[in-house]
Amino acid sequence: MNIEELREYCLTKKAVIECFPFDEVTLVFKVGGKMFALTNLDGDLSINLKCDPEKAIELREQYPSVKPGYHMNKKLWNTVEIDGSIGDNLIKSWIDDSYNLVILSLTKKQREGIE
Repeated sequence: MNIEELREYCLTKKAVIECFPFDEVTLVFKVGGKMFALTNLDGDLSINLKCDPEKAIELREQYPSVKPGYHMNKKLWNTVEIDGSIGDNLIKSWIDDSYNLVILSLTKKQREGIE
């Protein structure tokens, strides 16, 4: 998976916007005004994804390229190094999980606007 494939997949989700709120190299994907994925356009490709706290720990233990979220709440976010050691479908499923967690955190009115 490369940056364009990652970007295109995130943008297939309903009501997703992309922006650069922090600097010109940190690409952020949001739904309902909340972040569900961040990636750095500088250096090695990785993505920060929101994760259930228990699952976050399990993934870190199972996959060496999954680390606590860089510059994020390490209880709720993982940084996934996209180095070929994890299949694209698995990364996409984690993007789905992150997106769905954020959707669930939105108000009922916000969710209805997305659906």
